[in-house]
Amino acid sequence: MTHASADAAQPHSTGTPGREATRRLPRLSFGGAPIGNLYAGVTDADAIDTVQHAWQLGVSHFDTAPYYGYGLSETRLGTALAGIPRADYSLSTKVGRLLLDADDSQPAPDDGFAVQGRQAVFDYSRDGILRSVESSLRRLGTDHIEILLLHDIGALTHGAQHPAVLRQALDEALPTMAELRSQGVCGAIGLGVNEQEVCLQVMPAFALDVVMLAGRYTLFEQGDSAQLMAEAVRRNVAVMAAGPYNSGLLGADDAPGATYNYAPADAATRARAQRYYELCGRFDVTVGAAALQFPLAHPAVATVVCGLRSPVEVDSAVQRMHAPLPPALWDGLRQAGLLDASASTPCS
Repeated sequence: MTHASADAAQPHSTGTPGREATRRLPRLSFGGAPIGNLYAGVTDADAIDTVQHAWQLGVSHFDTAPYYGYGLSETRLGTALAGIPRADYSLSTKVGRLLLDADDSQPAPDDGFAVQGRQAVFDYSRDGILRSVESSLRRLGTDHIEILLLHDIGALTHGAQHPAVLRQALDEALPTMAELRSQGVCGAIGLGVNEQEVCLQVMPAFALDVVMLAGRYTLFEQGDSAQLMAEAVRRNVAVMAAGPYNSGLLGADDAPGATYNYAPADAATRARAQRYYELCGRFDVTVGAAALQFPLAHPAVATVVCGLRSPVEVDSAVQRMHAPLPPALWDGLRQAGLLDASASTPCS
């Protein structure tokens, strides 16, 4: 089968031991949280159709996590990809949580996943990492993962427990992941987070191959990732730019969405987002196309990871990735104060 609509992998040189594993990443990667019933249920059949449709259109990297639907996303990915030669696609998943049966007498966790009877608990211990990877491999139906990410460390997630979590990450979790890399269980290791601060704390202390940064280096915002992006270039760490629509804020064709950073967007945020729609409208382009293509201009970015829950969303993302964007668009965004003056852009 050919992949005429697929973009070539980003050319990056090898640096850290697993850096080679990021070189085959396509420009657009499949984000697996939505098929884990994020915010709304998806049937098994629809989830499998979505994954297979994405692969047919040339999307060859699939990102997931045990947390996404408490194993549901991984299981569905494994089923959907079972008939495809393993060398024809790559996977990233995450460690840092273990899945448990939930007590039906307790209220369901308020974490956005429409799944009953399961829960996830943090575990960054060596044993927790090994157990998590073993379970993920079983759900995904594979014996290896191209990219393994330590999930959701950082002060925004753990608050006062952050120093202890960071110490355990450096002393137990990341060394265990490095062992798995040396054994060939994974090809590259890194972090999967929503904040740059913890990346800046980890990178000088432990050599990473990759960082998945969600929602911080996007068309809508670049300020809270500038230091990390510069450090990633300096250390030759690949960045997987996730959450390009900022939790749906810039996802629709006609108007800003109602959510930002996994929460309801306030009036000021929506008003600023509306300015992107108005300016893109003047150039007859969609905000979504600009949002998907913008991060790829940065030299650290290896792929954009876009959450997808239906074949229609897959079609939209692929079309947006190929949509022509005039150089004047980026100049207009800069002049309007909607893009950092120094930001790399696709046509600069």
